[in-house]
Amino acid sequence: MAKNTICLWFDKDAEAAARFYCGIFPDSRMGAVLRAPSDYPAGKEGDVLTVEFTVAGIPCLGLNGGPVFAHNEAFSFQISTDDQEETDRYWNAIVGNGGQESECGWCKDRWGISWQITPRVLMDALAAGGDEAKRAFDAMMTMRKIDVAAIEAARRG
Repeated sequence: MAKNTICLWFDKDAEAAARFYCGIFPDSRMGAVLRAPSDYPAGKEGDVLTVEFTVAGIPCLGLNGGPVFAHNEAFSFQISTDDQEETDRYWNAIVGNGGQESECGWCKDRWGISWQITPRVLMDALAAGGDEAKRAFDAMMTMRKIDVAAIEAARRG
């Protein structure tokens, strides 16, 4: 396990979530699945307690802690994409498997984890500053999934 790991609290589906993420994103893999050595408030002896996994190069630990805490937008994974095809692939995988769309490139998976699917062209436009950044930003504010061609057109004016 890495020295610094993101811990994600799940009700009871940490293993299913980890397998889902590892099936979508490159540089992702499953690690150890630890089972509870005895009963605990959110489960029974033998239930999956924690799952180590890496998602897009980021070490994570899924904890089946029960329904006490829910995910919210204060935490999200930001996935940078190179083109519309990659943007569509990740967006559709998350939203199309029980997730939901939000605004400006944000969506949630079926476990309530927020994801920002962000084309690099958008970040490049914002970094350019000035009118180019404003046009790209204004275009983004009208979108759910980011439209790469529309951002490129907005950059050009």
